[in-house]
Amino acid sequence: MKKSNRDGLNRRHFIRTTTAAGAGLTLAGLGTLRAGPEVTAGSGKPAVLGGTPLCSSFPKWPVYDQTEEEALLQTLRSGEWFRGSGKAVAGFEKAYAQLTGAKHCLATSCGTSALTTVLGALDIGPGDEVIIPPYTFVATYNVVVLNYALPIFVDSDLETFQIDGSKVEKAITDRTRAIIPVHLGGSAADLDTILKVADKRKIPVVEDACQAHLAEWRGRKVGTWGTAGCFSFQASKNLNSGEGGAVLTNSDELAEICYNFHNQGRGKQTTGYNFSYSGTRGSNLRLCEFQGSLLVAQMKRLEEQSRRRSENAEYLTRMLKEIPGIAPARMYDGCTRNAYHLYMFRYLPGPFGGPSRDKFMAALRKEGIPCSSGYSPLNKDSYVRNLVKNRHYRKIYSEKELAEWEQRNECPVNEQLCAQAVWFTQNMLLGPKEDMERIAEAIRRLQKHAGEVAKI
Repeated sequence: MKKSNRDGLNRRHFIRTTTAAGAGLTLAGLGTLRAGPEVTAGSGKPAVLGGTPLCSSFPKWPVYDQTEEEALLQTLRSGEWFRGSGKAVAGFEKAYAQLTGAKHCLATSCGTSALTTVLGALDIGPGDEVIIPPYTFVATYNVVVLNYALPIFVDSDLETFQIDGSKVEKAITDRTRAIIPVHLGGSAADLDTILKVADKRKIPVVEDACQAHLAEWRGRKVGTWGTAGCFSFQASKNLNSGEGGAVLTNSDELAEICYNFHNQGRGKQTTGYNFSYSGTRGSNLRLCEFQGSLLVAQMKRLEEQSRRRSENAEYLTRMLKEIPGIAPARMYDGCTRNAYHLYMFRYLPGPFGGPSRDKFMAALRKEGIPCSSGYSPLNKDSYVRNLVKNRHYRKIYSEKELAEWEQRNECPVNEQLCAQAVWFTQNMLLGPKEDMERIAEAIRRLQKHAGEVAKI
């Protein structure tokens, strides 16, 4: 049975179940990690064929120490747990704006809330269309349909795993009210192409940078190029407060509207309790002081962790490129820094020697290397396709419009990508260089014995 985007091993479940605890090496800025996977000399055969597994564990996530404990205790003892009375959330917003180079940062309750806030501020609603990629977490879709707008899927770029910027303009109609490129896995989407089209057609660009903390496009942080950028601080993310999110923007007007929208339509209070409202709708999408204090603490090790991920990912890529049938995700020339929330590559069974992707991944797991097949085609999921049966949508859109919407959402390249993708999570890039060598060696072993693995 085909696995849906919701039913399978999704990214959040994957990182919870595959980050094994390890013991004790303290590295500057990283907290407690273990020294590296234990390796015992073996026959050279893959573990799936009776050989000795190459790896036993990878760094656990999250990383924390007394810095986080003291920050949470300070907030607890202050008695100021709500952002309206405390200072932690405001302190985080100021620090994150400075770190990213954005003029404004607004903290929200999660990444989905950040996207919801921006679409609310842009007044997206029934009859509007919003362009999104099919290779993304379902939240990118959900925030569009919660506003009763039509999500328009634009096909993927097979080599980069990102939305294909060259196909965006063809998807634009007179109903298009926003474009949401996703910086998937921490690599940047093709912002040059997307922003050029958006500027020509006067369409807001909302960067979904939920997986892309510190990633850069042409030396400038992603999330600061479009009308707004949205981030997530959910438990698996490179910057983590369990749940949490943020909106970045350089627009004074949009920043004010976003604040009001996320605060039940109320502006910033100066004295007393603010009962003045603006706009016509809003919600409570605020971050609390505990999460704000945790984020400030976590930010102190973010740069060092990011540097280590990049070094390990680049080293791993150099090795994997030498293995036929393994194609690491390509970055666009404009992507000057990849956040590596995910390390992604495509597995091609023909050049590799025959095993299916499922058998390849099962064999990798036997080596002690957790991996995932990533997203399935979101545009094909029954959760999405059943939108045409939604009674509210049938009131807003004609039967002809909904039938045309289904036809427009064909994404054949994305289906190919979903059939080939393999993921490693960001915590696997936080250990020593030897971890990358063991991963590469495990894959080389599997290729050497590909014929035998294919028969299992």
